[in-house]
Amino acid sequence: MSTNANSPENSPSNIPTSSLGMIIQRGGEELVLEKVPDRFTVRSKTNIPVPQLARNLLGSWRSSIPTSHLELFRVASTKLETAMSQARSSTNVAFASHVYQIKGNPGTAVYLSDQMTIQFASWVDNTRINSIATKFGLVLDKPVDGLPNTFVFIVGQQATQNPIKIANQLQGFSEILASEPNIIIRQESYYKPRDPLYFQQWYLNHNGGNQLAHGSHISVEKAWDITRGVRSVVVAVVDDSFDLNHPDFMGSGKIVAPLNLKDKDFLPLPTQEQPSHGTACAGIAIASENGTGIAGVAPGCAFMPIRTSGFLDDESIEAIFDWALEKGASVISCSWGAAAVYFPLSLRQRAAITRAATKGRNGKGCVILFAAGNANRPINGTVYESGWVKDIVTGKTRWLSGFTAHPDVITVSASTSLNKKAAYSNWGSNISICAPSNNAQPGMWFEQTGFIYTQPAIAASLPGRGMFTTDQLGAAGYTKDDFTPYFGGTSAATPVVAGVAALVLSANLDLTTQQVKRILEETADKIVDLEPDPQLGLRYGSYDDNGHCQWFGYGKVNAENAVKAAHKLQKNAAIAIKNIVGRNNAVLSIPDNYQQGIKSPIMISESSNVRDIQVSVNISHEFLSDLEIYLIAPNNQRVLLQSRTLGRRQELQTTYSVQTHPGLKNLLNQSAKGNWQLWIIDTAPQDTGKLNNWQLLLSVNS
Repeated sequence: MSTNANSPENSPSNIPTSSLGMIIQRGGEELVLEKVPDRFTVRSKTNIPVPQLARNLLGSWRSSIPTSHLELFRVASTKLETAMSQARSSTNVAFASHVYQIKGNPGTAVYLSDQMTIQFASWVDNTRINSIATKFGLVLDKPVDGLPNTFVFIVGQQATQNPIKIANQLQGFSEILASEPNIIIRQESYYKPRDPLYFQQWYLNHNGGNQLAHGSHISVEKAWDITRGVRSVVVAVVDDSFDLNHPDFMGSGKIVAPLNLKDKDFLPLPTQEQPSHGTACAGIAIASENGTGIAGVAPGCAFMPIRTSGFLDDESIEAIFDWALEKGASVISCSWGAAAVYFPLSLRQRAAITRAATKGRNGKGCVILFAAGNANRPINGTVYESGWVKDIVTGKTRWLSGFTAHPDVITVSASTSLNKKAAYSNWGSNISICAPSNNAQPGMWFEQTGFIYTQPAIAASLPGRGMFTTDQLGAAGYTKDDFTPYFGGTSAATPVVAGVAALVLSANLDLTTQQVKRILEETADKIVDLEPDPQLGLRYGSYDDNGHCQWFGYGKVNAENAVKAAHKLQKNAAIAIKNIVGRNNAVLSIPDNYQQGIKSPIMISESSNVRDIQVSVNISHEFLSDLEIYLIAPNNQRVLLQSRTLGRRQELQTTYSVQTHPGLKNLLNQSAKGNWQLWIIDTAPQDTGKLNNWQLLLSVNS
């Protein structure tokens, strides 16, 4: 392991002094930064108009970053430091910062806010917290709900260093488990261009036709025989804007709790700058069945439109998911992600999603869906890149999409009208399910280049039909009409699944978000694509022994099967299920760098078959990323619960479930009786720890 967590309280971190300002702590990782040589940001002390602010600064104004009230300026690279010095000495400027990019993420600008998140060890009291904050010029802002002893601080005027340097110095304090500056990057929408109108919605139901394979739809009509959605089930669609004047969004009680994070009001309407991506997404999920236009997957459900600012930082993600949680969203559909190659989530971002997924719907949880993305790249993996425009991505490249890798998220990939992989659809072990969409060249958006195609270029034709949906009214939309037949991408696939999730909840309001996810996965159609990917030549279109496919997840969503399964669960709710809880409180030391590890047993005498599993652990360790944690069933079947991804944390108190760790599904439907074991292995030298206790909760038939 790479650091000694028991260093003296005032010792520096192991990061060299020369690198303190060029490494960022995020999600348990250290990411190397590079300065963008010709840009900087400022925040004015008062609401000074941009033209007046620009007159007093070197450089030309480029744009505003509304999430943190920053103004972006461009200057000749030879004058950057002079311009920064002038800005910092100006009486009109409260904050000035370089602009960065993460190494390996060229084209993705990183902007600094004045916020930091610090997670303290459980034993650190308020006096010590205040002492550390004062030492670095930090002002307490608020606690982070869902993360114990974790707080947001403002980097005050007394601070002598920027948030990056402060965060890295704090890593050397034994009292601190994690410290992260709040960074801002651009948001990317996952759109790929390419009722009398219901017949054009092939993805809902069809009987064959041009470029329509048998069963490439979601079988929604038979689901509608059970429910078309109820108003008490609210679908939050989070996107760039929404044309709320569209007839297909009309109806009593249809729109609830709208929010505009860009303009900080409650009118999330589009501007004339570009077509409304959100209008198209929302139509697929919830367009009303009103005798005109189209029908959404869940036409009877309510619609909560949330307009984003176009930038992603801790504050904006908290604002999105806390609003949806507090205002009663049942389903949250997100057809966007970070405009970055490698993007781990921060502590606050992970916690905001977890809060909504666990506390929403009075504790049953909001069902959260994210689009997989349209680059034809792994959600978490490495690809050797070449041939990109300006070599913006080149060589061995690590890809990570933090939102789609979150364990509480349903990640949606795209299939075509021919039941094949959409050429652009991202892939990997985190894909939960797929849904119909169009077919098109893979690509992504960078701030430096705009939208570009990923490489190598695909020469072959890409057959498949587009998604017919609502469009911004008039000429400002994707077409001059009020509907578009050309929508697509994983942006379109995601609201399809969001609509099905809303139908599932309409059929059975008592389901938890984990049950909804399981129903969607277990009732999906196992479509197969044995052809190689036309861009990378990969063959990931079949299923492993766990029933999972890297391209399609657990299959293509089937509305009929899912709604029937939810309805059946409601009818069978009277069938008794009981929980068996086993606990082992024996404290065991974890031997350092010992591949045999330790095993802690829990004996279960009940012989009924297992219906659900939860494993709760309490572990203290000087460097938790040294550890691998497994559950071993009585039949000696082993499931990995935790890989080496916990960063510098020293305390682990968490619960692993079938929903967060699908490998646990392999232990269902077998007898509970026998010796269950928690197996912990320390895989690296130097740091040690102990298992404090663990608990096994098995749900079985009574």
